[in-house]
Amino acid sequence: MGRMVDTGPVMRWLIDGARTAATPQAVLAQLCRELVDAGVPLERVAVFVRTLHPDLMGRSFRWRPGAEVQVNEAPFDFVGTDEYRLSPVVATMTSGTSIRRRLLDPGCPLDFPILAQFREEGITDYLVLPLFFSNGEIHCASWATSAPEGFSDAAVAALRAVAPALARIAEIRALHRIAGTLLDTYVGQRSGERILAGQIRRGHTETIAAAVWLSDLRGFTQLTDALPTEAVIGFLNRYFDCQVPAIAAEGGEVLKFMGDGLLAIFPIERERDARAVCAAALSAARAARAAVGKLERLDGSEDSVRFGLALHIGDVLYGNVGGGNRLDFTTIGPAVNLAARLERLARDLGRTVVVSGDFAGHAPTTLERLGDYALRGVAAAQTVFGLPEEAAAA
Repeated sequence: MGRMVDTGPVMRWLIDGARTAATPQAVLAQLCRELVDAGVPLERVAVFVRTLHPDLMGRSFRWRPGAEVQVNEAPFDFVGTDEYRLSPVVATMTSGTSIRRRLLDPGCPLDFPILAQFREEGITDYLVLPLFFSNGEIHCASWATSAPEGFSDAAVAALRAVAPALARIAEIRALHRIAGTLLDTYVGQRSGERILAGQIRRGHTETIAAAVWLSDLRGFTQLTDALPTEAVIGFLNRYFDCQVPAIAAEGGEVLKFMGDGLLAIFPIERERDARAVCAAALSAARAARAAVGKLERLDGSEDSVRFGLALHIGDVLYGNVGGGNRLDFTTIGPAVNLAARLERLARDLGRTVVVSGDFAGHAPTTLERLGDYALRGVAAAQTVFGLPEEAAAA
């Protein structure tokens, strides 16, 4: 039987929301420490939680004595591996029933491949418990010990008692993370942070200084008319993959996709002045131009894929715009309108990248002056600049 395990303190801590632990890693670390102190001999513990993410199917948190909790992220293609299909963790998440294997017993079935590895590592007892979320999802936690006698009945009872409270904490933390992930995915990190902070009322806006990025794919209408929808969507995703990573790498934020168009901003902040922001936006523009230039056209033509990109700098209105209960967190204002006019001018000039005079005035590198142009809806003629290397290539 073993001595009794007092789970009262750790249960009260979990029920109170585990408020002394700021992260999921800290929750697991403190939980395991307190269980060990209470008399549960733990050698390794893991919590597995499925998640809602465009690239990941789930995350695992792994604890070992004396080490930091390790966080691993599993991509969707992990589901197709033997490691996933033949896992006791997956069996528990599928069936909702616990699995226990006393590996110290010579006759213990090694019906999951990982069990033979555990036995070789000195694990004597292994327990997988389901974590039931309130929405019906089943996640799980696994507990292993290397104690010569394995888990006592009291230790197993303690782990089973802790599991429901751990499930509530895991669900709350997971929901918060999912909310942040979805907001980052659909509106961008900065916008998502503002929304989570409570800026959700229509008209709740602020004026910020930023470099504005507005790009558009050339010939997209003809492309959609001539090719199957699935092929067009796949090509469009590859096209945006040429821009979004480049923008993010330089500290920009994509605000929205408009068909084949893309609107992004590079905010001017205390730690990054206008010169640094313009340098970052230009670096992203050059990277995107090079990446798009390597794309293969869907129609088999040897011509390169063409797109236009305008860069401008100025004050923009950043916040909630919409009607009724449907809002969009976006940016509007004369600076965005001017960027849209410049993007159309890039098409007329046969250029990929054009920048405004205001942007060029802050840029740390020399740009080529393309001339003065009257733009629709803009009172004064605008001096426009381009990339020197683009002229050389032409």
